Amino acid sequence: MKFFFSMKKIFTLFILFFAFANTISAQTKVSGIVLDNTNQPLPYANIVFKGSKTGVVSNEDGRFYIESPDNYTVLLVSFVGFPTKEVKLPKLVNYDFKIVMSEGNALKEIVVYAGKTSKKNNPALDILRKIWERRRKNGLKMFKQYQYEKYEKVEFDMNTIDSAFMKNKIFKGMEFVFKNIDTSKVTGKTYLPIFINESISDFYGDNETKKTKEVLKANKNSGLGNGDGVNMFIKDLYNDFDIYENYLNFFDKSFTSPLSTTGIDVYNYVLADTAFIDNKWCYNIVFYPRRKNELTFKGDFWVNDSTFAIKKINMAITKSANINWVKDIYIEQEFEVLNDSVFLPTRDYMMSDFALKKKEESKGVYGKRSTLYRNFKFDEKKPDNFYKQEVNFIDNMVYKKTDEFWEENRFEKLNKDEVAIYKMIDTLKTVKKFKQMYNLVSILGSGYIEFSKLNFDYGPIFSSVGFNEVEGIRLRAGGRTYFGPNDLWRLQGYTAYGFDDNKFKYGISGKWMVDKKNRIILSAGNRRDVEQIGASLTNTNDVLGRSFASSAFFTTGVNGKLTNINLTTIAGEIEPVKNLIFQVGYSYRTLESASPTFSLDYYTDNSFTNTASEVKQAELSLQVEYTPKRKTIGYGVERRDVDNPYSRFFVNYTQGFKGFIQSDFEYQKLQLYYKQPIIIGALGRSNLIMELGKTFGKVPLGLLSIVPGNQTYFLIENTFSNLNFYEFVTDEYATFQWEHNFNGRLLSRIPMMRKLNLRELVGVRAVYGTVSDENIALNASGLVYKAPVNPYWEYNVGIGNIFKVFRLDFTWRGNYRDVPDGNNFTVKGSFGFYF
Repeated sequence: MKFFFSMKKIFTLFILFFAFANTISAQTKVSGIVLDNTNQPLPYANIVFKGSKTGVVSNEDGRFYIESPDNYTVLLVSFVGFPTKEVKLPKLVNYDFKIVMSEGNALKEIVVYAGKTSKKNNPALDILRKIWERRRKNGLKMFKQYQYEKYEKVEFDMNTIDSAFMKNKIFKGMEFVFKNIDTSKVTGKTYLPIFINESISDFYGDNETKKTKEVLKANKNSGLGNGDGVNMFIKDLYNDFDIYENYLNFFDKSFTSPLSTTGIDVYNYVLADTAFIDNKWCYNIVFYPRRKNELTFKGDFWVNDSTFAIKKINMAITKSANINWVKDIYIEQEFEVLNDSVFLPTRDYMMSDFALKKKEESKGVYGKRSTLYRNFKFDEKKPDNFYKQEVNFIDNMVYKKTDEFWEENRFEKLNKDEVAIYKMIDTLKTVKKFKQMYNLVSILGSGYIEFSKLNFDYGPIFSSVGFNEVEGIRLRAGGRTYFGPNDLWRLQGYTAYGFDDNKFKYGISGKWMVDKKNRIILSAGNRRDVEQIGASLTNTNDVLGRSFASSAFFTTGVNGKLTNINLTTIAGEIEPVKNLIFQVGYSYRTLESASPTFSLDYYTDNSFTNTASEVKQAELSLQVEYTPKRKTIGYGVERRDVDNPYSRFFVNYTQGFKGFIQSDFEYQKLQLYYKQPIIIGALGRSNLIMELGKTFGKVPLGLLSIVPGNQTYFLIENTFSNLNFYEFVTDEYATFQWEHNFNGRLLSRIPMMRKLNLRELVGVRAVYGTVSDENIALNASGLVYKAPVNPYWEYNVGIGNIFKVFRLDFTWRGNYRDVPDGNNFTVKGSFGFYF
């Protein structure tokens, strides 16, 4: 069963944001709706404070919200086909304001489009084609090398605050956080600022080598979590983006850019206006999606008439977009004219509204990121090794900059309310109830209960209870040392008890980083437990690891094919290059059947008369793992992966010894594993997995490569859903897996299915394998060896995003359909939190 906690950080924030407050005051606020003279809403109308550059675009329902820290008394409202209307504001704060546009003649120089726009004779598309022609020649791409200084500010706010919410018992003793509440300039909702993070960095790029590097110079947050952990979480949550790319990746989804070369098939474009902006003549183009439920935006952009470089763009996701937990995404990007032909980014703004539901009144959390750029330099080539990534370098001083440093080096000053967020957190951390809430969030996010005074964590709590046919109900208790996220050493251990076999099990391991720069780590451990050893092909000697196949509460068919394992390992690893890890390890294991209905027996003599039931084996292994583009959090012996897809290549060579410490067999084993995620823009994402392996020499059942079956009702990665355990036995194998998630691209075209936001998946798995005559002859277990000499394959169709958290897969066997007790068709599911 797969419980995905890539979203746990988001929901951690949801819970965490139940206790803080401040305000960003504004002088003029207007929310309302734009209508035509028949009372129909006008989507994508432009609303601007007269005499300012502050403006917004109404949504598809004609609604808008606009605010400014300055005082304004007049709004300018424009929409294609209508004359611009001046609207006087009766007061500084106006809610539910209704603006009715009068009928008028269409602007003479502009062709007006309604509904789906034509792909022919559309001046907006002529301009768009010019943008495509010049997009590789604009801005930073005009130079061989570039560098600039970047300031980034990220703020989280709890939104949709009402009196009933503030009176909730959960806030007793923390009512002071609600002293000041303000309203979002994007959505018009009340909110409480609760967290702020700031960073200053130098960014370098080389367009010739396609390499980039960012050097963090300073980082500051309001006290929730480790500085580097928060910084990496923000980087994962808010990816940098280039508006000129065809697809923009946000929250693990690929949105079609309004400037995409495929945009004509996805968006409607309307040439809405022309004007001088910073002494540059620019066109204003409004865009909105052709179809609902697709990952698209609505908004407008201004583009220069000679360079066809973007001057300013505003865009927001449509309400119908197939994305979970996010109600709104709003993006602004501005460019400055350096000279007649160079437009450079000066400011990015992105606001996301996270919520459990997309209903207008539902409560949630705003995540807002502002990025400013300055001090551009060009064509200053760096040495070849400049862009080499540090393997394990952390400069703790960047998190310890003084208030005076920040006052001098911020690109723009914090307002008084942003400053107060820092003070707010310091106050809250003294409140007992807040501490309890914070600890609960930490437990749910990490799975461990922290005992800070003892530098010890109890857990993981999610593994406390299990079940299998040998142990029956299984209880487990464990823990680890924990001094901080960058511990140079760590001890971990657990004990477990099965109520049917009446046996205690245990595992203990230790790791020590002896060299921080190259991540040289020594480790050792021992485990005595019950395990399903046929649950995976390519495996490592993880002392504390245990597959879900060993503890599934509900299984299909009878499975007593479990093994008592006593495993001892020692290992050393080094990471000389970022994400390239070499490991040398030694292990000694004994294997023995844990069930009277299952045997690992093998013949010990050439006459095939004497048998043994226990395997004793010493092994020496060399492993190489390469994971390009993997991002991690932490610099200690254990790191956490940032939730970004990355490729993985793994190779393992094992030498088995005979006679050493009573070891039984001599053999060599070679295993390779390759995983490649492929993002195919609006068509979704594919995952390709290939495994190869071969064992040279005679080995018994306990040391062979078992094609991993799945006798649970849940999806388990790298297993075959319709195979039983030990159905196929090999000493030479090759597997291929392909799965593609369309992210709702197809089902969104079906009217009756559109509102469900379901996501379709398809996949194929195949395996080829053989087993030698020598190994067949060695077998005394009573299990008849069967290898997939004619490649076995199965295919599946899945429906994901059921109630946003559930997935069902329907899998069919492609062949071997006449196997006794075989599953020709299965239905399996999984739970997970996905955007």
